[in-house]
Amino acid sequence: MAEDIEKFKYVIDYSFTNKALLREALTHRSYAVENNLNYDNQRLEFLGDAVLELTLTEYLYHLYPATSEGDLTKMRSALVQQEALAQLAKHLKIGRFLLVGHGELDAGGNERESTLSDLFEALLGAFYLDAGFEQVKAFIKTLIKAEFPEPKKLLLGLNPKGLLQEYAQRKWSKTPEYTIIQITGPDHNPKFEVEVKIGKISSRGIAQNRKMSEFKAAQNALIQIAQTDNTLNDLLGLSQK
Repeated sequence: MAEDIEKFKYVIDYSFTNKALLREALTHRSYAVENNLNYDNQRLEFLGDAVLELTLTEYLYHLYPATSEGDLTKMRSALVQQEALAQLAKHLKIGRFLLVGHGELDAGGNERESTLSDLFEALLGAFYLDAGFEQVKAFIKTLIKAEFPEPKKLLLGLNPKGLLQEYAQRKWSKTPEYTIIQITGPDHNPKFEVEVKIGKISSRGIAQNRKMSEFKAAQNALIQIAQTDNTLNDLLGLSQK
């Protein structure tokens, strides 16, 4: 069962004037279908996506005054990826307020990154309509600074498997090897743990499917490499400004 909507104000330090907007933002399509509602959070998600993009564009523009348009675009793309938005939603722990249908809840739908990402954008859309752009912009910027203090590092996550493979071929003339370590959890909500090895680098990733586990393992490997090898910037095409 979702938590009391009245407690939501403590999560974002803001009390909605229009509670109906907040309830719409917290209503998943599955819940709307089961309860014959004529609304869900998809329209607010559409609006929130635009609010987020404009805010991030302005934020990155001022944060990196000497960085090219291309690099700024890459950083913005990384920040609006499903994984990044789901991380922000998890930071706020807003999934506990989401209204989902019984079937979706039983399948762990309220914990999926795609659902959390959509929920976060819907919340931004509702916040914008209720409080105005300046207040929601301040909220987004504070959250981004807390979770992603160095947006440039997110470029490692845009295509980590491809980047790791290119790096490995240049460095060792080898291809990274991915191995499933274990699969845990129920059939409807499994957890895949995958390990990637290349050279002296070994890293793991955990997700709900093999593809995403490999993605995260490669991402973690790149983070390790970036701590000691600046040549990754050349592969990224990212200037040192």
